[in-house]
Amino acid sequence: MSPNRIRVPAALAALGLLTAVPVASASDGHAGTRHVLLVSVDGLHQADLTAYAARHPHSALAGLLARGTSYTGARTPVPSDSFPGLIGQLTGGDPATTGIYYDATYNHALLPAGTTSCAGVKPGAQVDLTEDLDRDQTRLDAGQGLPGLPASVLGMTGTPQTLLKQDGLPVDPRTCRPVPPHQYLEVNTVFEVARQAGLRTAWSDKHPAYEILNGPSGTGVQDLFTPEINSAAGTGDWTADNAATQQYDGYKAQAVLNEIDGYDHSGTHRTGTPAVFGLNFQSVSTAQKLPSSGGQPGGYLPGGTVPGPVLTSALDFVDGRIGAFAAELRRQHLDRSTTIILSAKHGQSPTDPGALTRVDDAKLLDGLNAAWRARHPGAGDLVVQSTDDDAMLLWLADRAPAATAFAKQYLLARNGTGTGSTGAAKAFTHSGLQTVYAGADAARYFGVRPGDDRVPDLFGVTQYGVVYTGGTKKIAEHGGVAPDDRAVPLVVSGPDRDGRTIAAPVATTQIAPTILRLLGLDPRALQAVREEGTRVLPGLG
Repeated sequence: MSPNRIRVPAALAALGLLTAVPVASASDGHAGTRHVLLVSVDGLHQADLTAYAARHPHSALAGLLARGTSYTGARTPVPSDSFPGLIGQLTGGDPATTGIYYDATYNHALLPAGTTSCAGVKPGAQVDLTEDLDRDQTRLDAGQGLPGLPASVLGMTGTPQTLLKQDGLPVDPRTCRPVPPHQYLEVNTVFEVARQAGLRTAWSDKHPAYEILNGPSGTGVQDLFTPEINSAAGTGDWTADNAATQQYDGYKAQAVLNEIDGYDHSGTHRTGTPAVFGLNFQSVSTAQKLPSSGGQPGGYLPGGTVPGPVLTSALDFVDGRIGAFAAELRRQHLDRSTTIILSAKHGQSPTDPGALTRVDDAKLLDGLNAAWRARHPGAGDLVVQSTDDDAMLLWLADRAPAATAFAKQYLLARNGTGTGSTGAAKAFTHSGLQTVYAGADAARYFGVRPGDDRVPDLFGVTQYGVVYTGGTKKIAEHGGVAPDDRAVPLVVSGPDRDGRTIAAPVATTQIAPTILRLLGLDPRALQAVREEGTRVLPGLG
């Protein structure tokens, strides 16, 4: 969607238009496709895939390219975060249409979490769709209470919405009831359309809050496996050591193997192989972020094109799991009826360690709030929510043009000292920002009307290599607009396909209508497809 497009909100489901859209017959899909396996390798760049396949011509990843259409000009939505990235793949929509800008945002119309008496409460609420919602985020099962963790985690529920803390959810002032993640999503999902057609659905991801994929109906994913990646593991969580991340990803990969075999994710209940299923891998993303792991350097070698030892191990791990999927599909005689789609929710920036500048955003925002209070005696903080990785998203208590201009001017005037990849001091200018969109300009950038309840009041595009962090525990991040953030692979691989490359620009949001077309369902059953005109990927026949 063009950043200049103004979205016209439409309560399509409430008007009954969803059911008015016909569901196409199976004969309209790709011949033989009865299953679509979507694999998101978070952090993976198109350049990573090309280089890996060239170095490993007999690898599973190279095999996907040999039997598929590779879209080398694919780009993720902006912001390039996990939530808008995956939701784009499974709805066909950008944040302006889905209403999802990040996993931790703010809504100026909802009431704060925990509100039980809504009369007279001032609107404005943090919307935290992260591990903070878990019943117990220290446990891999998010607080379900399984004995024998981590080995027993495959016994985790397939309805993780039951593990969310209700008092952590924002409250709808009209009903005075908490708003669960699936109700916060403004459009329907591929899973909902598949279920409407009587097809089975499954997915595996990293937090129970991914129940947002159920869509507004709340019923999209029949088997949703969401072990908590930020739970306790060793001396940190599962992301603190890449070997631990690979172990964690292995549980989700086993869930997919069980589903290929016709069982639910646990491998104990025979359900039939889903029509739409898949998972995300975190191992590559962790390997790109960690300065070191297991005594080896993380990220890329100097220059940013060759993976270091930790990232090489992560790529090999993912390749091995994808190879296991392909082998199991063959063993179950499903290889001729299954299309595999490979992509990524987001990339990671910077790839070149020499470009890294770590900037402490907490100090910047503390200074901004102090300057605002000094200018407005008796006022509270200006910033009510900040989400800063390698972009800056701010929601402000005062949305007036003077306030948004004040925030923009303050940030662009700040120079200081951060750290480079070695931890040595490194100067930054303009708060690390290249361009700042504030107030109405931010709304126009995202394609919504000024005053939209969800849009950030300030969106800062960083200078290349800037990562906002107060420490030295990461050397890359995502969320921004640089090619390292957005240039991800997109491969559609399956039966009766020859390897070909399409270099024309495409968006990962085009995955959603493509999944439905492959299964013989009408892509226009997706609300975001109708609102944005999202097209099926070209060249699939």
